[in-house]
Amino acid sequence: MAALQARCVLLTGSNRGIGLELVRQLLGGPHPPTHVFATCRDPEGARGKELRDLASKHPNLVLVKLDVADPSAIVSAAKIVEEKLNGAGLNLLINNAGIFTPVSLETVDSEEMIRAYKTNAVGPLLMAQAFLPLLKKAAQDSKEKRLSCNKAAIINISTLLGSIERTPESYFKPVISYRCSKAALNMLTRCQALTYSEAGILCVALHPGWVKTDMGTQEADLTVDTSVRGLLSVLPILSEKHSGMLLNWEGKAIPW
Repeated sequence: MAALQARCVLLTGSNRGIGLELVRQLLGGPHPPTHVFATCRDPEGARGKELRDLASKHPNLVLVKLDVADPSAIVSAAKIVEEKLNGAGLNLLINNAGIFTPVSLETVDSEEMIRAYKTNAVGPLLMAQAFLPLLKKAAQDSKEKRLSCNKAAIINISTLLGSIERTPESYFKPVISYRCSKAALNMLTRCQALTYSEAGILCVALHPGWVKTDMGTQEADLTVDTSVRGLLSVLPILSEKHSGMLLNWEGKAIPW
């Protein structure tokens, strides 16, 4: 099985759940990245303790304060990462941060819809814009000719719940703001793929499955470990043919 060999990786929402486990498994893999930038809203707070513990054992792990709903924080984080890379590029941007609120059509209000869009769709849009120069640098420096996560890639962590075609089978969980914002993220991914491929950057949306996390609840199907192992086995096989697609944690395509 191919292993991910991206040298510089950045993840949002890294202090818990899928994000934290991605950091753990990346650091413990056969080819750990030279730099793993793990971002969250408060790396020095109580929720950042597990990240700080990992950073104390892994000098290649750099913690960066970042709230993806705050455009100025994104710009500041990009400057910090650029300084740390010291002329190198960023191979892999994983937009994992997201929010989930159990609201229905009857109960959702405008504030909740805007809040979900800011984090789940606008955040990944602005992240890609801010880190685009570093992704382009990685693509230019790479010896790989084909699109890949080892060269330069934007991976947007999405969900089956953002699939319009498959909504009826999962509508027992209405979660309107989450569904609509993730459908917007899927459209963003397709647009990014059409735009950034010319610069050598792969763009794909991945559904990690229904995972036992604070967001997914304990009634979910998958453990965090199983989901993340699946995601990390899919990343190395992504190429041009997957550009702009929505795939699940096993690499199977999900319709829009």
